[in-house]
Amino acid sequence: MSGNEINYINEAFETNWIAPLGPNVDAFEKEIANYVGANEAAAVSSGTAAIHLALSLLDVKHGDKVFCSSLTFVASANPIIYLGAEPVFIDSEPYTWNMSPQALERAFEEASYEGNLPKAVIVVNLYGQSAKMDEILAICNHYHVPIIEDAAESLGSTYKGKASGTFGKFGIYSFNGNKIITTSSGGMLISNDVESLRKARFLATQARDPAPHYQHSTIGFNYRMSNVLAGIGRAQLEVLGDRVKARRAIFNRYFQELAYLPGISFMPELASTQSNRWLTALTINEEESGVLVKDLLNILIEENIEARPVWKPLHLQPLFKGVRYYPHSENESISEHLFENGICLPSGSNMTEEDQMRVIHCMKETIRKRIERDVFKNQKI
Repeated sequence: MSGNEINYINEAFETNWIAPLGPNVDAFEKEIANYVGANEAAAVSSGTAAIHLALSLLDVKHGDKVFCSSLTFVASANPIIYLGAEPVFIDSEPYTWNMSPQALERAFEEASYEGNLPKAVIVVNLYGQSAKMDEILAICNHYHVPIIEDAAESLGSTYKGKASGTFGKFGIYSFNGNKIITTSSGGMLISNDVESLRKARFLATQARDPAPHYQHSTIGFNYRMSNVLAGIGRAQLEVLGDRVKARRAIFNRYFQELAYLPGISFMPELASTQSNRWLTALTINEEESGVLVKDLLNILIEENIEARPVWKPLHLQPLFKGVRYYPHSENESISEHLFENGICLPSGSNMTEEDQMRVIHCMKETIRKRIERDVFKNQKI
């Protein structure tokens, strides 16, 4: 917390604005919209809720197809299932780890041939890094299919000078407890389509018709953000620049200390973009480093250091068994390679240099010992 959150919370209590509307909600929406350069924003209960609303606004329904990044958290795709639609998963490419324009083009070509184009494309900006939006936009615009930009992890990032999350018909952000700024739980739906965002607020408030009694003509959701949580968000937004600076400094220290080690490759930052470096992620080549990711994770755990594999691709999840998947190329699945060889390191904004150097030392020692072991083996042979 920044310390200023309590002032907004006290104001909500003192004015008795506790429910899912009030001055903090209105102000938070305006402040987010202004920060990213969007016309309108709607504060909701989660990033997942924002995706669900975006799909609903695009009239996605039972039997429709939605293309979605495969290398992401399950929340990116679950709302597709909520609506009875069919997800089609698109692989990553190596320069951003995000949706492969090459695979997306192939998926569109086949969908066009079959006469069954998707209703939407959900593009995820993984770990704060923007996807290749120019190429993806060109493909989607050619087929007149709208984009939902899942920027849950990339608030504060930019692509060619423009805020991440502002390239599609809709963008979404998450304020979950692990994100770069948090409202404890919560999310935001943004768009330049003001009328659609008004409808989003209507749907998110149980779709209550304008009548003196409780009347409902369509299905709605209980998705609005509380005025208390919106107050926390307002204070968090004030320090977003500091949080991005802190995360990028953490990444830079990891890079300076570890990038020279054999087999270590950090998640790239595409030219003309700036990632918020929400998480520092890298891959480890077993042959060059002598280390398996699973072994390194266990060694870190033994040192009371929490690290994790990168997201397991959705096309490999039991939940989506049998769902169509388009790899980056005929013989290469980038997302599977990243899952098998990738690791996310501790990256919290308040991480001390001392704690970070403990992580670095553990990784250096692990790789050094494995290399020495392999050299010793080879000498004996």
